Amino acid sequence: MTKRVAILISGGGSNMVSLVDSMTGDHPARPVLVLANSADAGGLEKARARGVPTAIVDHRPFKGDRVAFEAALQEELERHAPDIICLAGFMRVLTEGFVRRWQGRMLNIHPSLLPKYRGLNTHARALEAGDTQAGCTVHEVTAELDDGPVLGQARVEVLPGDTPETLAARVLQMEHALYPAVLRRFAGGDRRPVMMP
Repeated sequence: MTKRVAILISGGGSNMVSLVDSMTGDHPARPVLVLANSADAGGLEKARARGVPTAIVDHRPFKGDRVAFEAALQEELERHAPDIICLAGFMRVLTEGFVRRWQGRMLNIHPSLLPKYRGLNTHARALEAGDTQAGCTVHEVTAELDDGPVLGQARVEVLPGDTPETLAARVLQMEHALYPAVLRRFAGGDRRPVMMP
């Protein structure tokens, strides 16, 4: 049975595009919704151009009330009945209550080799630490930030003279390959990690 996927975004949606574009042919999943927390998210137009339904739940009117924001989010998601949620650059921290509701069915991509560098500024932190490798991780979402079982990792070499921006650009290319590969496997019921060099 084909799995229904909702993708949550906050910005340009480049990972969303790679996910949507991968869900064709014999893929075990199909996109049913791209949801943004801002009407300004550039990814909304890209989703519409691909024929994927879109929705906006703006977080700003809910300032200080994450539970109410997540209730509105949940209502929109239930309207589209997804089996899997993919966070793709969704820049809101979700509460334990929301995460528990989707436990085992929500994925996130993070621009570091977890458990290293949870949170923000991952590339600058990798460079400051003198790491020789950086990369990205797809993991199941749990109540702990950037925690949860690892479902895939992709690595890139840190080059002499790298800046956070140049490193981020190379890692992003790997994200676009890793996330679709993990989703395909996960939607097919296989939770073994995908490891890319």
